[in-house]
Amino acid sequence: MTTVDPSFDDLHSRAHRGGVRTDEALALFDSLPAVRPEEMLGEWRGDEFPTGHPMDGLLRATGWAGKRFDDVDHVHPLMFWNAGRTDTFAVDPIRVPMGLPIPAAVRRPWLHRVITTGRLLLATSRHTARLRATEYRGVSSATMIYDARPINDVFRRVSETTLLGLMDHRGDTAPYFFVLHRP
Repeated sequence: MTTVDPSFDDLHSRAHRGGVRTDEALALFDSLPAVRPEEMLGEWRGDEFPTGHPMDGLLRATGWAGKRFDDVDHVHPLMFWNAGRTDTFAVDPIRVPMGLPIPAAVRRPWLHRVITTGRLLLATSRHTARLRATEYRGVSSATMIYDARPINDVFRRVSETTLLGLMDHRGDTAPYFFVLHRP
């Protein structure tokens, strides 16, 4: 992978070993170029970028697959793998309890079974977010705006097939970082 910022690969690797602080991730984020909303269309696979945020490890344990941008007004922000990890389904973010304290010790793969078992209650065919360009930290870039949550996911380009995302959730003291890869 050819990256815009060669330090991304090193920092992403270190993040998975627990060695990246929020300020380091923000410095990387700020160094990356903007993304236009129309460049985001399609399905993207997700990966975590741990920085010590309370959500670190949660998405991986629950079987988060990524995001799907059908067009700028029709976005599925939470795609999860089915039980066999052969297909994905969209989850309605309003049905996901945000801020629920889930200790790191229980963030294990069995949580994925909880999501797939609850699929009938959690899944949606309705789009629950949209894409716009917004200014964040002095740069106008593609931002996914949740319809029913005070959350904006802001994106910066790492490469043609990789984006660094930052979840800005009202009430959180620090952003949550993640990576999207085009399959």
